[in-house]
Amino acid sequence: MSSSSLFRYFIPSHALIFSFLTLISGPIFSFSFPALQNNPNFDSNIALFGDAEIVDGGSSVKLTRPLASSFGLVTYNKPFKFLEPQTTSPTSFSTDFTFSISPENGDGLSLIVYPTHSASKFSGKTSFGLSQEIRFLGIEFDTSMDAAVGDENSNHVGVDVCSLVSARISNVSSVNLVLNSGVKLRSWIDYDASSKRLEVRLSELGGVRPYKPLLTYPIDLSEMWKGEEVFVGISSSSGNSSQTSSVYSWKFRVRNVQSWMHSQPVDPRGYSKPGSEQKTAHKKSFCPLGILPGLLFVIGCGALVAFSVMFLWTVSVRKYTMIPTSHSACPVNFRYEKINVVVEDSSEDVKN
Repeated sequence: MSSSSLFRYFIPSHALIFSFLTLISGPIFSFSFPALQNNPNFDSNIALFGDAEIVDGGSSVKLTRPLASSFGLVTYNKPFKFLEPQTTSPTSFSTDFTFSISPENGDGLSLIVYPTHSASKFSGKTSFGLSQEIRFLGIEFDTSMDAAVGDENSNHVGVDVCSLVSARISNVSSVNLVLNSGVKLRSWIDYDASSKRLEVRLSELGGVRPYKPLLTYPIDLSEMWKGEEVFVGISSSSGNSSQTSSVYSWKFRVRNVQSWMHSQPVDPRGYSKPGSEQKTAHKKSFCPLGILPGLLFVIGCGALVAFSVMFLWTVSVRKYTMIPTSHSACPVNFRYEKINVVVEDSSEDVKN
């Protein structure tokens, strides 16, 4: 970790806060500058800590140097809250970034969320610069074999909650990837506040976003930090190796979810404007095509009833036939009746 506390660059806004923390704490903070602000692959408001530096003409951020105990951090330089006191609306976030890790056996890298007042407590002597004084959430892409922090293998993604011992891990080998292969990888990390669910996806750069998450974890971040302001960053440390980690793109987005809404899909590729769902539902209720199936059903039932009535009427009157008479133009009923014929025996009259 660098020991100098001089500024490399100056920018307004939250950089002043970082400047003050630098003077009283010691770790080096290097701030965003036009090379990254003009890069569409990065958000404009970012700050660099420790050994992190811009390389390749501003196309990427190199977090660690090829030296033992190297530490670097890139932070989204805009604090946010997981629970807004005024609206009681919990905050969700979505982020995706591309990175690579060299083949050495270092600590890898981690996406971390931490309180703003903890910015001065990072140290390069521990994994990802984190200390026990920092109340943090970490999603680590771990390449170490350190039994002291509970690592079972050197190729896994883990969720760390205020501890470097992962609360849950998933082996990256299950998706045929190796974290420290030097290959560029892309990760999507989403937190949905309404379902209190964290999801992590991973693929090789150029691959599609996986439908099934590599790792899921239930957690309520609004309860963890309540209305406290937090930062989000990507941290890396080389451990006792010369491992280097680089970040080639990073986008981070937050959104508020109303408490009465059901769980929303966690997808960073698009979000609707507030109230758009209600407008859509209102328009659909007045759509003329919506009543067409019901109208056709009523017409069909009416036709069926009319046909049935005509059929029954025809059957009931078939036994009657109407014929006209010569004396009247009015029809009369004609029907067959049984006639009894009596024949008298006249044989006695003949004899007489």
